[in-house]
Amino acid sequence: MASKIRKGDTVVVLRGKEKGKMGEVIKVLKDKNRVVVKGVNLVKKHVKGIPNVREGGIYEFEAPIHISNVMLLCPKCNKPTRVGFRIVWENDTFRKYRYCKKCNENIDLVTEKVKKERVKR
Repeated sequence: MASKIRKGDTVVVLRGKEKGKMGEVIKVLKDKNRVVVKGVNLVKKHVKGIPNVREGGIYEFEAPIHISNVMLLCPKCNKPTRVGFRIVWENDTFRKYRYCKKCNENIDLVTEKVKKERVKR
């Protein structure tokens, strides 16, 4: 099944200490149902230095948050929205779109397949 939130989407955080923040999705972890959002859920990690490999210190990075705690920001109406899928047949071409359930506009194309004609024998 196609994912409702993809890499590069702008999302709004709905729950937790980062509620209300917006950011771009850097990575989607499908198996864990989590996303990494740029500038959201920053954590610090104390790292020991390894000679000729990395410097020690305190590193700050984005930790993953659950996908149910974010909502897609529609590029057309600029509001947080649920995402639906729409299937359209155009000239023997099957197209699947993601669409905004608030403004009913297509967000982007998910898949496109051309129908093959069968030869009668």
